[in-house]
Amino acid sequence: MSQNIWYYTWAVLLVLGNLGALAATVTALPGNWIIVGLTALFAWLIHDASGGGVDWKTVVALIVLATIGELVEFIAGAAGAARSGGSRRGMLLAVVGTLLGSMAGVTVGSFVVPIPVLGSVIAAVGGGALGAFVGAYVGESWKGRTDDERLAISKAAFVGRLLGTVGKLWIGAVMVVVAAVDTFFF
Repeated sequence: MSQNIWYYTWAVLLVLGNLGALAATVTALPGNWIIVGLTALFAWLIHDASGGGVDWKTVVALIVLATIGELVEFIAGAAGAARSGGSRRGMLLAVVGTLLGSMAGVTVGSFVVPIPVLGSVIAAVGGGALGAFVGAYVGESWKGRTDDERLAISKAAFVGRLLGTVGKLWIGAVMVVVAAVDTFFF
């Protein structure tokens, strides 16, 4: 009986850790890979009294989903700027801007969007997209592009980053659910 209590205690901690990792994805951190790592650690170390626990097939499925999430984020972010004729410098600075903008969004999120938890998420995603815009704009200015070209490329970087982050978050949410279902029901 006490072994079951420990299993479910660790299972709840896994779900909470995975939710925290999902939240980290908003700030451009590798949250989906943290979900994979936490779930793999759980699969390796924790088993319930009946011999159950997280199956290694689930861990492999999470690796596949995390890889798809990275591809979605990369393709959406880079495709937007590249389609508009963005330079490597502009795309690199868009990535740097995304990281800085996401961190700034998390920091000031509760002031900008005064909704508990959700406000920080919205501000982080918006800050990341705005950072991509500014980074691409600076990079394309540095390259000597015209104002119209800079704006078009920057808008594309903004939209691409926004869509990429939202896509990666959806995949991360699916990962959390898959890990939780395998932990509690199989």
